[in-house]
Amino acid sequence: MSRLALATPVATSRSTPRMRAYGGTPLLKPAFSPNVSPFKATRTMKTRKATFTVEAAKKSVSDLSKSDLEGKVVFVRADLNVPLDGTQNITDDTRIRAAVPTLEYLIKNGARILLASHLGRPKSGPEDKFRLTPIAPRLSQLLGITVIKADDSIGSEVESKVKDLKNGQVLLLENVRFYKEEEKNDPGHAKELAKFADVFVNDAFGTAHRAHSSTEGVTKHVKESVAGLLLQKELDYLDGAVKEPKRPFVAIVGGSKVSSKIGVIESLLQKVDKIVLGGGMIFTFYKAKGLGVGSSLVEDDKVELARSLIQEAEKRGVELLLPTDVVVADKFDANANSKVVPVEEIPDGWMGLDIGPDSVELVTKALDGAKTIIWNGPMGVFEFDKFSHGTFAVANTLATKTDAITIIGGGDSVAAVEKAGVASKMSHISTGGGASLELLEGKVLPGVAALDDA
Repeated sequence: MSRLALATPVATSRSTPRMRAYGGTPLLKPAFSPNVSPFKATRTMKTRKATFTVEAAKKSVSDLSKSDLEGKVVFVRADLNVPLDGTQNITDDTRIRAAVPTLEYLIKNGARILLASHLGRPKSGPEDKFRLTPIAPRLSQLLGITVIKADDSIGSEVESKVKDLKNGQVLLLENVRFYKEEEKNDPGHAKELAKFADVFVNDAFGTAHRAHSSTEGVTKHVKESVAGLLLQKELDYLDGAVKEPKRPFVAIVGGSKVSSKIGVIESLLQKVDKIVLGGGMIFTFYKAKGLGVGSSLVEDDKVELARSLIQEAEKRGVELLLPTDVVVADKFDANANSKVVPVEEIPDGWMGLDIGPDSVELVTKALDGAKTIIWNGPMGVFEFDKFSHGTFAVANTLATKTDAITIIGGGDSVAAVEKAGVASKMSHISTGGGASLELLEGKVLPGVAALDDA
């Protein structure tokens, strides 16, 4: 049986006993270039690597001038869900830094800002460990102003502080998920959140796939609803650049399960020229091709689906590539015995935990000449050093593609480029997990659909 090569798109961050997600919060170093002009319906995006033009579907905060914003109360939904240690110290401020450009724009234009976010997963009402109190000092440092903190997100205290809020000031509201009505998108609660606002700005891409009171419901109670700079950048890349890609367009999809990537693979098969697969999902494809996989992770109920995806790629003329060799181990352990074998020779009792050196070369060749590349999902269990080579090889290869648009589509691949030290060399690193995945699947994100059209 002949060896296939690799195969496609975006990976998941879900974990399994055999192919776990990399632990820790992915980092983002957002670079909002002054050459990016979200002021027009058509934007030219000049990245570190390439230039492309997208047609904006939704109105951006940058479409609003000082005359539109000065003195107005602007309700900003950001994603400030940062990790905290046991003493409430912020261990990674990436998401706070990502919110700064939009806030600076509003401050400069004299808006009175109500800033809302969730933090953690409170179960029933306020919990001290989920309060946004630690956020205010760090945000104050980044903005160079004193951020005022409220102890609620609605009610009389907020009303009093809003009355005292001056142009260019920021009032940080308490965790919106302290109210169970938030995640239910309760109309009455959404109205209370928007009670004092003239304009709504959604800059929380990571929650844009959820129809919550603070992401979707509030839009029904304000005069204007627009995308923040971060959200707009995500849409420009994950939607605009993917829908109208510079070609050749190559997608790399890793992760453990085919089931979590079905929608993404099916969607990308309609758009890409090549699709490269890696991670634990490849063994389901091997089984579909009649190969033995030892004790590697396999979704037996998805074998027929894998076979149909191979057939669909052939029908569309898309080159679907599967690794030709893999690194196998005798157990799922960082110190397991390991060896490289062709995919046709995986021994019984051994499991595949990374792609092999021939496969790395295969991926490198598949990316030759590519003008648009999207990557989501690791090639192996990269939190184990012994099985991280394939993932880091992909990251390092993407870093050399100076004439291509390189998009890291959220999830574990974000952690991989950070750990490899090449994040700054990517065109775009998505801040969304589930939102990135759903957007790439072609799904409508409620938090985006509710915004005003451009």
